[in-house]
Amino acid sequence: MRARGCVSLSLSLLFYSQLTTDSYFTTATMIKIWSMKKNEDAAAKKKPKTSAAQIRVQKDLTELDLPSTMKTHFPDPVDLLNFTLTITPDEGMYKGGAFVFSFAINTNYPHDPPKIYHPNVDLEGNVCLNILREDWKPVLNLNSVMVGLQYLFLEPNADDPLNKEAAHEMSKNRDVFLNNVKNSMRGANIKGVQYENVLAK
Repeated sequence: MRARGCVSLSLSLLFYSQLTTDSYFTTATMIKIWSMKKNEDAAAKKKPKTSAAQIRVQKDLTELDLPSTMKTHFPDPVDLLNFTLTITPDEGMYKGGAFVFSFAINTNYPHDPPKIYHPNVDLEGNVCLNILREDWKPVLNLNSVMVGLQYLFLEPNADDPLNKEAAHEMSKNRDVFLNNVKNSMRGANIKGVQYENVLAK
């Protein structure tokens, strides 16, 4: 009888030992899973949230259908809200020039228009484009703005100018205006203003 008691006692100890080992591994596994989850949550908190503007800009960029005369450049590929657009007109009075626009899109896009600066539209670099002002609608996208900018080089509008002197010359003496356009694109000084050479290389 003692032999049997010893055997059952050994089996009980072995069973208890197995339960304790299983419980230890279960607890260790749970702690490991909890720790991994905690690390994932911390990483998610560190990762910046994608704004509505970033989502819309990403959508607009995937839908871009730019002609060969327009190229975008992203100095920081992660930052979609800040980039440049180079327009090299292949016809019209600005043919042969390379004009760089800087896009700094605010976080309220598409409800507010993007701010765009151009080196030759006015002396401060502001662009007079109706869809960037009173005609802006959230359904318009970056492609609309880019096409509008390119259109400014094909058909300058003297009726809604930022550079009133250039608009006056365009309206009153087109030959002088065309000569000033060509000279300014070569980097000339026109009426005390030094222009950069923007001829495409």
